[in-house]
Amino acid sequence: MASISNLYALRRTKFLKTLGEGGMAILPTNAESTRSADTFHPFRAASDFFYLTGFSEPDAVAVFIGGKSASKQSFILFCRDKNPEKERWEGYRAGQEGAVATYGASDAFSIEDIDERMPELLLGQNRLFLPMKSADEQHHQIMDWLSDAGKQIRSGASAPTACFAIENVLHEMRLRKDREEIKTMRTAAQISAAAHCLAMKKCQPGMYEYELEAELLYEFKRKGAEAPAYSSIVGGGANACVLHYITNKSILKDGDLVLIDAGAEWGTYAADITRTFPVNGRFSPTQSAIYELVLKAQEAAIAKIRPGVAWNVPHDIAVKVLTQGLVALRLLKGEVKALIKKKAYRRFYMHRTGHWLGLDVHDVGDYRVDGKWRKFEPGMVLTVEPGLYIAAGEQGVAKKWWDIGVRIEDDILVTSQGCEVLSRGVPKKIAEIERLMNSA
Repeated sequence: MASISNLYALRRTKFLKTLGEGGMAILPTNAESTRSADTFHPFRAASDFFYLTGFSEPDAVAVFIGGKSASKQSFILFCRDKNPEKERWEGYRAGQEGAVATYGASDAFSIEDIDERMPELLLGQNRLFLPMKSADEQHHQIMDWLSDAGKQIRSGASAPTACFAIENVLHEMRLRKDREEIKTMRTAAQISAAAHCLAMKKCQPGMYEYELEAELLYEFKRKGAEAPAYSSIVGGGANACVLHYITNKSILKDGDLVLIDAGAEWGTYAADITRTFPVNGRFSPTQSAIYELVLKAQEAAIAKIRPGVAWNVPHDIAVKVLTQGLVALRLLKGEVKALIKKKAYRRFYMHRTGHWLGLDVHDVGDYRVDGKWRKFEPGMVLTVEPGLYIAAGEQGVAKKWWDIGVRIEDDILVTSQGCEVLSRGVPKKIAEIERLMNSA
């Protein structure tokens, strides 16, 4: 196996300095999840764990011991033992030797020995950083380690007396993507954009939603993606008005729109793209009116993204554009400022305009800091995804608007000069979409 990039070592160095003298962090990965009987869901390492280790096997725990100098810092990995018989059935294991040689651990031990070794590692530390979202079982185990370590205090040793959330340190690091992360996310977005383009080309009235989903999955895997970053949404007609619709079993009808929200996971990083287009390749006048309004709102929101701008600014401008348009289309009545103040737009637009993106599709990072909206910085990646959803039977809404659901979503990197649309490879202007669909 090739050596793991120095990238993880650089991240660990920064993290270990943050822990400081006497600081220790314990970070487990995910467990394998049973699908049925003796079969398992495909394993994916916990994002925080993977971010610092690059290690993608289950049944592992990373221990980080901080310090001001490299000589006082440690990265210890507990992992599965090498087992030729099981590896013949289940695949390669790094073992303790591989944990050191390939993944850069200072030392490594069998996961079977963790209860014996952890109390000793805790001695001499005074601050313990733990993932606050870990399962209760892991916290009980950690408390047992602390209890065992505490029994040795009488002999002059010390043990941690304060616990802190590891997320407070680690998630701030993850929020700002480094060069390799940006490169990986750009690839994930390119793969996802190609899949959306393929779905547009293949779409025909009479297809099932799952047939379009299959085209997406095909392109993801063909381009080397590990998996979808989340359950793909392929909603035609009324289903496009269900925000998290994932059933994907209905027939796509002539005259309807279809909304696809799908992204690939590549290198463990997510893309997240939404496009809405006509099943038959031609927007109707009413569909065009709603679509153009959503596109205008998205473009206005993206234009606001640059360093120093507060997180809420793109959302606020999108809401303003959408509300103005809804009034112009007579779907809302009243003065725009008053409608925004009472959130009348939420009848048709009920979600925020975006979220952080990275190792998780809804990635980590606070949106507010000290009670104020966070300001954008270079290296942050977010989605911009305004939408309008007009379900059948909406009171006071003409029938011509019913079952029109439109969302347009792109992945945006904040740069030193402004921003870059990572997902620009899939069209979103009406003329471009129709041209692509009718060129197939």
